[in-house]
Amino acid sequence: MSILFFWPCRGGMWWWELCIEQVLHQIIMSRRPNTSRRLGDGGSIPFVGSLHPKARPSPSLSVGLLVVGAFLIIGYLYHGSGGRSADIDALNRLEGGASCALEVQRALPILKKAYGDSMHKVLHVGPETCSVVSKLLKEEDTEAWGIEPYDLEEADGYCKSLLRKGIVRVADIKFPLPYRAKSFSLVIVSDALDYLSPKYLNRTLPELARVSADGVVILSGFPGQQRAKVAELAKFGRPAKLRSSSWWIRFFVQTSLEENEAAAKKFEQAAAKKSYKPSCQVFHLKSFQ
Repeated sequence: MSILFFWPCRGGMWWWELCIEQVLHQIIMSRRPNTSRRLGDGGSIPFVGSLHPKARPSPSLSVGLLVVGAFLIIGYLYHGSGGRSADIDALNRLEGGASCALEVQRALPILKKAYGDSMHKVLHVGPETCSVVSKLLKEEDTEAWGIEPYDLEEADGYCKSLLRKGIVRVADIKFPLPYRAKSFSLVIVSDALDYLSPKYLNRTLPELARVSADGVVILSGFPGQQRAKVAELAKFGRPAKLRSSSWWIRFFVQTSLEENEAAAKKFEQAAAKKSYKPSCQVFHLKSFQ
């Protein structure tokens, strides 16, 4: 019975809903007396010999189904709160997108090698910042904060808790950030800059450098990668503009931002040792002195 009910429940949320619906149906049917005629001598239908008109469901079967249903409901609730990033990851792979927020989480061991003690007080800026901040807070000796540039319409319970505590804020990054200069040792930005025009990048990039003490790490999509779906254009305001590395380098020079060559070299060396290949462009910039 456990195989019958649990094997499809390893997928996304829709699988959990289907499992619960099936179990509830089984519970109802097990409580209902069987008034159908006996189906021949059994034929090829499994367990058909047990379908006797006078047969009554076993109490242990009903209890067992109720227990299975309870476990599935608990699993559904847990999956809904903690499994959101896995569903987002699967959705991104399915639709050909590439979330740089997820790439930040993959790159954390490499970033720690490159920045060392500078990872002790980190600000993440970009969509899905709650999941990134959650991952950072699990790292030893690391404090983390986040800025979500867009409305959090479907925030889970943990994300709402981060918002209440002020660890995560919703703020428009086209305007000055609500922090003093050098408030953070490192600022990591993912996805957010791909949705800004050069007019607003001229304001936002200097702000990111202002609030950091030891550098800014920018993760941006490669040209050709799919980004915002049509349904999300209302949220982001415009489709993503995925620029080449040469475009970004020229823009950094124009805005007087310098490459953090030491950090970039350490990052490349650590990535080579771990055979890590980022699915987003990674840029390392110095903070304003």
